Amino acid sequence: MLKHARDLNPRTLADAWDDLKAHADAGLPLGADAYRLAFADPEFLLRRETRGIRFQLELMKPDLEQQEQGIEHTVVVYGSARTPSPEQAQSNLEAARLSGDAEALKRAERDVRNARNYDAARRFGKLAAEHGARLPQNERFYICTGGGPGIMEAANRGAHEAGALNVGLNITLQHEQSGNRYISPSLSFKFHYFALRKMHFMMRAKALVAFPGGFGTLDELFEVLTLVQTGKSERVPVVLYNSAFWKRLIHFDLLIEEGLISPQDVELFRIVDTPEAAWEAIQSFYTSDTAPRG
Repeated sequence: MLKHARDLNPRTLADAWDDLKAHADAGLPLGADAYRLAFADPEFLLRRETRGIRFQLELMKPDLEQQEQGIEHTVVVYGSARTPSPEQAQSNLEAARLSGDAEALKRAERDVRNARNYDAARRFGKLAAEHGARLPQNERFYICTGGGPGIMEAANRGAHEAGALNVGLNITLQHEQSGNRYISPSLSFKFHYFALRKMHFMMRAKALVAFPGGFGTLDELFEVLTLVQTGKSERVPVVLYNSAFWKRLIHFDLLIEEGLISPQDVELFRIVDTPEAAWEAIQSFYTSDTAPRG
């Protein structure tokens, strides 16, 4: 992106950023400076009054970068950041057995069970990426996740193993977090605002797959279902992976019985138990009469 900025005014931009870098390299605090160029003034850009500008920047940067790399369609994978890989789960189990700690052993055995979801997300990511790669360039789709560990890492990992570009939309949190190592480096983005991050999930989504997860996964899933239910977003296939988890967690029939949702609202998603079934649900959506036209 800088090449475009240099075309506008190379010396002005270079001087502004050199000034900031010199302060950082010298470990000097960056005080307010009325004479500093506005776009190169962090003190100004981080004011409450400039929040709208920051919204716009978080909207534009990932959008423009993805456009330039031909990322127009994505399959979004949601799921817990706490789900370990099978390798990590097995290592935890062996350590717990050696420790003799009953509670640690119980947690480790739970991790081994949950690691099956990691393995499934990895397999789904690879399967979807392989199918996407066979499509014409203008129809090709790419795996997109929240960019963190756990299920997100697994889906990015599967796409990476298929040799495909994949996207990570990471978020800054109180506990330090960075994009997982399987995201394509040029498509690894970091957000401050959850709202802008969730908007980016939907901007290019042609399908969404939700694996077991906690508050964040539920927040993302139900926002998508609400947008589709209310007609604020075009309908896309929504797939819930692991029927035992979702049916135990949410009593969808109760919502219908109490008149809180319509019977047809449960048709907005499919529940599956294999990566292959998840992919088949997406494919069948686009070959059925429910698919959007045009």
